Amino acid sequence: MKFRNAFVVFAFFCSSQVVAQINIWQGEKHHKRVMIYPYIAPDSSAPAVIVCPGGSYFWHDMDDEGREVGEWLRKCGITAFVLRYRTAGVPAFLTHFRLIARGRRYPDAQDDLRQALRWVRAHTELYGLNADSVGAMGFSAGGHLVMSAAELFPCDERPVFVASIYPVVTMQEPYVHKRSRRALLGDNRKRNKAMIDSLSLEKHVQADSPLVFLVNCKDDPIVKYQNSVLLDSALSAAGVDHLYIQYETGGHGFGASETKGTAESRQWNEEFIKWFHQHNF
Repeated sequence: MKFRNAFVVFAFFCSSQVVAQINIWQGEKHHKRVMIYPYIAPDSSAPAVIVCPGGSYFWHDMDDEGREVGEWLRKCGITAFVLRYRTAGVPAFLTHFRLIARGRRYPDAQDDLRQALRWVRAHTELYGLNADSVGAMGFSAGGHLVMSAAELFPCDERPVFVASIYPVVTMQEPYVHKRSRRALLGDNRKRNKAMIDSLSLEKHVQADSPLVFLVNCKDDPIVKYQNSVLLDSALSAAGVDHLYIQYETGGHGFGASETKGTAESRQWNEEFIKWFHQHNF
């Protein structure tokens, strides 16, 4: 009877979509909350995608831009790894303690994404993946994070492609998302001109940047739509192969939700899958 009960429990966990959490900085006590959540597709021979939820670099939307994205990609036959990277946190949003203490700020999130890329590539044999075909998808501030990987990481550490969905792009007026800038740079550096320039991604597109899939909505009330326009123009000027889709409606923060946004903006899912299969990564 005990064996039968144990078997039932085992079968339940195997049949349900229980997602493990893995610390990609094992042995680094200060990074113990940085986690990656694998969503393994049945046929995992397709390129893997590291998913970076948004949240203004202060927190994460781990539902619409995390869990639901991972499950959607898995259903489409694409293995996903949702990354909980370091963010400034709610205390930093409510107070200005980072004027006197470091807290969490740039380049913490970028270092976490770099480590996630290394970790996934190091474990591709375990999951039956191709180490040379690991892409990244990010939303809002997560869109800035994955684009910074495409532009600022060494060539051999960059993702093979980037999907940037309603991203934060610039750190400069008049289109900057000030909350993201404050979270990323820290209270004592949010007006540092050198850092603002270095993290305004429209200024650092390189001709050898990876393929880019870019989506946003013109009625976005959170991140001004011109962020994506600036990035699209920079990618075009550098000759980077990319697809830019601008929807009239949809707002911000819909992720892979089947109800948020609009019927127009929710088309991005199908457009991404179509774009994904058009390229032989």
